[in-house]
Formats: sequence, C-alpha cells, structure tokens
Amino acid sequence: MADLIDTVAWVRLEGGRILCARPRGKDAFYIPGGKREGTETDLQTLVREVAEELTVTILPDTVAHVGTYRAEAHAQAPGTLVSMACYTADYTGTLTASSEIEEVEWFGYADRDRVPPVDQVLFDDLHRDGLLH
Repeated sequence: MADLIDTVAWVRLEGGRILCARPRGKDAFYIPGGKREGTETDLQTLVREVAEELTVTILPDTVAHVGTYRAEAHAQAPGTLVSMACYTADYTGTLTASSEIEEVEWFGYADRDRVPPVDQVLFDDLHRDGLLH
C-alpha cells in the first residue's frame, strides 16, 4: 500500500489566475495549504495553514469544497501519493508571504508545469470549467 499524504488547500482565484506559493527551500510552487495535524478537520487545517503561510484569516462561513484530488507526491519517495482537499473561501487581511514562504505568485493555466502533479489536476479542472485562463 502506498503512503498517503493528507492535505487541504485554498483555491483562491482572481481574474482567471490562481494564487500559488513557493515555500522556502522548495523548487516548486504549491496551492496554499498543507498537512492536517492530528484530528483537525478540513476547515481547521485550512484556516491554520493559510494564516501560517499568507498571514490572512479565512472566513469560515464562505468556505466551499471544490474537489479532492489525488496524485503522485512531488519530491517524495516513489509511490507516495498526496490527497488534496480543495476549498474556496473569502478572507480578511492583506495577502503577505510569511517567513516560511519564499514567494507568492498568481498563475495562469500556462504555468501548469511549475506546480506538482496533484495541483496540475486541479489546474486542468479549473481550466476546463473556464475559471483558470
């Protein structure tokens, strides 16, 4: 049985582009979010990770599930899979990269090759639905 990394991600779309972040020391950009800690719910994980990475507060009443994606994990042992539960949500505050994030960028569909496989599946769905240009 393959190892599975359980993650939650924030899908923030503006003007046909999606928010992506590159953690310090990493070579790829990721959809903001991260691994669940202990018995956290998806919402608790989403709120914590986005606050840690981008210094904004997710508004829980606006959270909506986009989909859950699974693919081979980037920069992990062969056969390791990642499951990424994706949510849209509004926020308060100013988007700012925290100390653990090297840079933040807005990506279009043409940037698909700059994100890991599981994010690419999300990019494909968003592009197909006309949300990512």
